[in-house]
Amino acid sequence: MSERNGYAHGVPCWVDMWVADPDAAAAFYTELFGWDAARGEYSIFHHRGRDAAGLGAGDAVPPAWTTYVWVDDADAAAAVALAAGGTLVREPFDSLDGGRIAIVADPAGAVFGVWQVGEHRGAEVVNEPGAWAMSALSTPDLEGADAFYGAVFGWTTEDFGGATMYRLPGYVGGEPSQPVPRDVIAVGMAGDQAAWIAGFWVPDADAAAETAARLGGRVIAPPFDDGVGRTAVLADPAGAVFTVSKVV
Repeated sequence: MSERNGYAHGVPCWVDMWVADPDAAAAFYTELFGWDAARGEYSIFHHRGRDAAGLGAGDAVPPAWTTYVWVDDADAAAAVALAAGGTLVREPFDSLDGGRIAIVADPAGAVFGVWQVGEHRGAEVVNEPGAWAMSALSTPDLEGADAFYGAVFGWTTEDFGGATMYRLPGYVGGEPSQPVPRDVIAVGMAGDQAAWIAGFWVPDADAAAETAARLGGRVIAPPFDDGVGRTAVLADPAGAVFTVSKVV
């Protein structure tokens, strides 16, 4: 298990989603992952009593999980992203907890958030069954993505079986037993659509896929064996795509 109380500049630190029907989303994810949901203006999903992910009411089209990257200064990070060829989906704004956020699209259109934190300090539990582990970038332009995220966050890249490992030199995260270096903070892969996809660990990827389908979700890619274990690509009933993995 891996508990956190903060991250570092350039490290993905939180995932949330904004949907038209948060009650339906809460019902789906609490049953799928065993989460509790502290409902409010902005709801928090809890795993083992610790903050695991967020849920807001909004008309996001299409519905999607958003990955947020911890930054020291949201306004400065947004300006760097613009200079590197990105666009601002939403200008920097003050968040509910006293922090500051901007929503950015990279040059290919993959959307993510930059978050200068306030009272809330990101996911308190990661890298264990029932928690978010790592987000993956799907993009039609891996080379362009490598250049963009290197310029914005200082990420370096390394090939990993045809995918790209994004590393933040000097950062120590992850788990000691993981199959990749502990400064790996995200992964990129070639895809027709540009998107950041949140990845969650589960005790059993096959069972999670069956449960998601039973709850009204969709199995986009049935469970398959990969370099770290067994993974399935799923969508919730609203259409938000995510992955579940059983790590060996």
